[in-house]
Amino acid sequence: MSAETETGGRNRETGPGASALWDVARYEGRNRVPVTAVLGVLFSLFGAFYVWLGPELVAGDQMQELLDQLPPAMVELFGFESLESLGGLLASEFYTFGWIVGLGGYVAYSAAGTVAGDLRDERMDLLVAGPVARRSVLLGKYLALFVPILAVNVVVPTVLYAASVAVGDPLSLTDLAVLHALSVPYLLLWAAVGLLLGVAVRGGRTAGRLALGLVFAGWIVEAVLSTTDYAWVGAVSPTRYFDPPAVLVDGTYDVVGAVLLLAVAAALVGGSLVWFEHSDL
Repeated sequence: MSAETETGGRNRETGPGASALWDVARYEGRNRVPVTAVLGVLFSLFGAFYVWLGPELVAGDQMQELLDQLPPAMVELFGFESLESLGGLLASEFYTFGWIVGLGGYVAYSAAGTVAGDLRDERMDLLVAGPVARRSVLLGKYLALFVPILAVNVVVPTVLYAASVAVGDPLSLTDLAVLHALSVPYLLLWAAVGLLLGVAVRGGRTAGRLALGLVFAGWIVEAVLSTTDYAWVGAVSPTRYFDPPAVLVDGTYDVVGAVLLLAVAAALVGGSLVWFEHSDL
């Protein structure tokens, strides 16, 4: 009897916390549905545009002659060395600006803003004033970012593959699926960075701008230094571990890099939770 009572007491204690966590995640996730739909449409159209122009851009020697005249740093920055196929064009252009910088910047900015904005406007006080643990509120906000991350990573590759079939130059469905699967850890890492900045900085727009700036800095540092004797410095950039050209052009998958990104993301989220629980609102 005593063991059952003790177990039941533990379940009653943990049950409401778990319920509150998912309530926050569902609420925040529903609020992200309209923006997610817009992102899905915009990225799909952006990618389809590249697929439509792709066969003409990669045909002939004019493109390669132009690339040979560019500085190595610029070629590496934009991934121009892989513009010999539709997959290479998408990897170097669409995924550089769309995923590495664009979507990465969005999730980092959004994660920072959703926490820092609530702290700035004192909405966070109302949330934690009820029977909801701070940990549940913060983690629920982070989990809500799975809505745009997963939705866009399902919709966009579907559109790209269909468009590539329509133009007569089908992409590798396997490589495309793997690429978007590997992008999830990359995006979760930047979401975790934004979460930590939101807790630490608190100024809504300031935290978001810092997060966005870090995404740009990570991309530029890795691309510029990769052609120098200081390439090892680029190991601190998440961009080092998400390489679209390697997947779509070479068919190589950096699973170890994805695991590392997930581990760092988990550590950053854990640090954010500890900081948030022990700080004054």
